[in-house]
Amino acid sequence: MHEIIAIDGPASVGKSTLAKKLSVFYDSPLLQSGRLYRAVALEIKNKKININDRDKIIQCAKSLKNSNINNINLFSSDIDKIASKISAKKYLRDQLRVYQREFPKKYASRKKYAIVEGRDIGTEIFPEAKFKVFLWADPLIRAKRRYEQVTQNGKKVGLKQIYDGIIARDSKDLGRKIAPLRPAANSVLLDTSYLDIEQAFNAVKKVLNQKNI
Repeated sequence: MHEIIAIDGPASVGKSTLAKKLSVFYDSPLLQSGRLYRAVALEIKNKKININDRDKIIQCAKSLKNSNINNINLFSSDIDKIASKISAKKYLRDQLRVYQREFPKKYASRKKYAIVEGRDIGTEIFPEAKFKVFLWADPLIRAKRRYEQVTQNGKKVGLKQIYDGIIARDSKDLGRKIAPLRPAANSVLLDTSYLDIEQAFNAVKKVLNQKNI
């Protein structure tokens, strides 16, 4: 029987990198829930769907396939904006909850863990998960990390622009009426401000080992 490892936290805190390392180390399937919203956003853009067309947006969510979720075009400023808007829609969150809840049943039946990463995994999607980790880091440190990542990829952007974007995203996520960003009551809180990815990875492995005793 598989267990869920729920990883939550704000933007640019290292959730995705940590989740990928855990997925490889434990040979366990990984779902990055943010990609679901981006995949729907990409469909909205490509099919020129009205941002308020509930029926068509729900149909996009219902018809998601792995090819949609792994599309190389999920990360752009246009998709960022659309995904941010639709992620606040309760009907879409409800529909994507179905996908997320089914993920471990489909892909982790013979595995020890299923790893699901996002912003409301431990509170809304898998509140019964045995393993819950909530990552946090100072916004300026997150902005610097993101700046290095973006500039290494050859893009030109200012540090202040990234910092302002992170602050705005935090405010929106924390203040959202539907599934606001917050740690689950029984989650492990891990501040990664002064931890590199290996240190964070080892800290989470230690928690998993302790809970498995």
